[in-house]
Amino acid sequence: MSSSTAVPGQSPIAETAPLSLCALEPHVPADRLVAEMVPPPRFDSVRFDTYVPDPDQPSQVEAVKVLSGFATGLGGAHATGTGKRKWFGRKATPVAGPLGVYLDGGYGVGKTHLLASLWHATPAAPSLKAFGTFVELTNLVGALGFQQTVQTLSGHRLLCIDEFELDDPGDTVLVSSLLSRLVEAGVALAATSNTLPGKLGEGRFAAADFLREIQGLSSHFRPLRIDGEDYRHRGLPEAPAPYSDEQVTRAAYATAGASLDDFPALLDHLARVHPSRYGALTDGVRAVCLTDVQPVPDQSTALRLVVLADRLYDREIPVLASGLPFDRLFSDEMLNGGYRKKYFRAISRLTALARDAKGLVAQ
Repeated sequence: MSSSTAVPGQSPIAETAPLSLCALEPHVPADRLVAEMVPPPRFDSVRFDTYVPDPDQPSQVEAVKVLSGFATGLGGAHATGTGKRKWFGRKATPVAGPLGVYLDGGYGVGKTHLLASLWHATPAAPSLKAFGTFVELTNLVGALGFQQTVQTLSGHRLLCIDEFELDDPGDTVLVSSLLSRLVEAGVALAATSNTLPGKLGEGRFAAADFLREIQGLSSHFRPLRIDGEDYRHRGLPEAPAPYSDEQVTRAAYATAGASLDDFPALLDHLARVHPSRYGALTDGVRAVCLTDVQPVPDQSTALRLVVLADRLYDREIPVLASGLPFDRLFSDEMLNGGYRKKYFRAISRLTALARDAKGLVAQ
């Protein structure tokens, strides 16, 4: 419904009133949580055929061939799901050995592209394969409970885990225990991983670190090295300058499907919504407008914001904000601590979404 809304000191804005994320408390049934474990929208259309390997990096070409064979081995169908000629004219054959693969490589070499391509190529119904980040998997366990999660995923043919995080020993043990149960049930596994604390400057870590951290699961994974230039690991991009409260508010009223919230209030609201429901929190939202962005006050709040940033980025929802720029969200102590990789990722993603939001502001 349209309304004429006054902004202090300005003429009324005759547009639709924006949504408020703070007014939403979505209740997501368990079956939807699992059904939504698919590659995010930005990876809907990726396939092995759309991955362009660097001709100077033969490991990238080899990764496509190995993963194609891995997908074929999970169902016996054509790895690309089409009748077209296979990669480089060679037949993809099932891979002998562990029924799991770990993609080991730096940032910007296309690990998520390849992982999503594997999900798409695996000849099974979407309901029989799952794709999610490590955080989404731990949130699923938090929402459903350990036993129900095991029961729900045990019938799957494939579980893809992007950004397997090793900075929280408790979560690592939890997920390792879950994966052990799933392996016993015959579920195939594929994973990429996050940088270990203290190794952020390296941009990647060796497969040995991943296999050591998951302990008893290491025998179930075949490490697959993907070399390439680390395109994105060159420091954080400078965040765009924030807009004024007035500009953000006017843009929210002028943009169909936009939300408008005070940033501190939104942070408080996130504490009342389970992180597994943050995706549902953004249902139907076309743009997120935030006023009075301030430094995040504590680590628990910061980690919740990281999850929201991931969900917004997955859904390519632009973020327009006033207050501080996003590269000043987290304290130096946070950026130098054990969860710093998460915080750097959140800053990078929010910065990208802030750039996407520039077109919302009238010039």
